[in-house]
Amino acid sequence: MPHSHQSKLLTSKQQTFALITSDHPLALSLGKNWREQYTFSPPESADVIIVAGGDGMLLKTLRDYPSKKIYGLNCGSVGFLMNTFHGEMLEDTLMRASHGKAITLHPLTMVAQTLDGKQLKACAINEVALLRRSPQGAKIAIRVDGILRMQELVCDGVLVATPAGSTAYNLSAHGPIIPLAADLLALTPICPFRPRRWRGALLPATSVIEFEVIEPHHRKVSVGFDDQDIDNVHSVKVWQDNTQKLRLLFDPDHHLEERIIAEQFFS
Repeated sequence: MPHSHQSKLLTSKQQTFALITSDHPLALSLGKNWREQYTFSPPESADVIIVAGGDGMLLKTLRDYPSKKIYGLNCGSVGFLMNTFHGEMLEDTLMRASHGKAITLHPLTMVAQTLDGKQLKACAINEVALLRRSPQGAKIAIRVDGILRMQELVCDGVLVATPAGSTAYNLSAHGPIIPLAADLLALTPICPFRPRRWRGALLPATSVIEFEVIEPHHRKVSVGFDDQDIDNVHSVKVWQDNTQKLRLLFDPDHHLEERIIAEQFFS
């Protein structure tokens, strides 16, 4: 049973909390200590899910519980989507989660067609990326809202990133950082060979982007969505799903909007 002072803290906010931890040693230690102090609710019935770990665990939790408010606690290295770890005091973390500023994210929806005739649908919070899986460069045609914009991109790959994901793989591929308030998606090539000077495009968030793999049996391509992937695709359609609203909670003094803006000034 929870201690009485913890019960008062929770009931005063009329919120219940669940705890999910990664296999990082710090996260496991926190989970063990905190569960000895407080009986957390199951994630399905909690008002807020506290995720102790890194961005990968947070993305998985967002996919598993898309209707929940989620407060990420960074126990790893980068943790761009996480809050700063301030110590092992459970009361402090519960208070921060109670007063967190909510950020709403709209994920991408992806429909992939594979060479064996399967159609697979999935969502991605950060990006959808096509990647070559053969020694030859991938050849990919790109349509935006039904209009052929790129007849043949020869490359290692190409990706579509949300504003929240623009500081992840997209930034490593020299794509633009997009503020959360901007209603845009980044379309970014990965090591383009032809056309050599094409560096991608910024597209309205209402865009539907279609990729067609040219010579898919000879130049095999996979599609990655966040930390998952599908092999041997021949076409992929991507769009932002504004009907889905994923809610992340951030400390007011270190919220995601500020981090994305600040990232543009790092050398």
